[in-house]
Amino acid sequence: MKTTRALFAAGCFWGVQFYFDEVPGVIKTTVGYTGGHTKNPTYEEVCTHTTGHAEAVLIEFDPEKVTYETLLKQFFRMHDPTQLNRQGPDIGDSYRTAIFYFDDGQKAVAQKILDETQARIKGKIVTEIVPATEFYEAEAYHQKFSQRTGIGMCHIPYEPTA
Repeated sequence: MKTTRALFAAGCFWGVQFYFDEVPGVIKTTVGYTGGHTKNPTYEEVCTHTTGHAEAVLIEFDPEKVTYETLLKQFFRMHDPTQLNRQGPDIGDSYRTAIFYFDDGQKAVAQKILDETQARIKGKIVTEIVPATEFYEAEAYHQKFSQRTGIGMCHIPYEPTA
């Protein structure tokens, strides 16, 4: 099976991971940190808002079962892309909304879906569309946190029709 990657930041990564794990065609998700300047950051360092990193979810998916475009539509549906450097009660640049693209094709599709979403909602979308940089896997206790604990799912629930 050929898989493809997607990398999104949409606030606290626990709920983002929980959400994308429910999308048919998603093979694997990993929470971690990306988009900053500190090498191998820890959760505690990222929480200081001095590393530049966002909490993010690296998604491995089967493009024959789910498209990158569908994942982007789900991404915009699951959080508020008009909130700058926050999602709900979580505040700071580590909770920013961002799409980290791996190639020009992903960049073009991301811009298309952002533009379509902007035309449908009130408020200016502040989601960054930026090249993917080094992704640092978060500590083991963060992986599948919501699935293990039943908490941390503060995003809009997944719906297969998005």
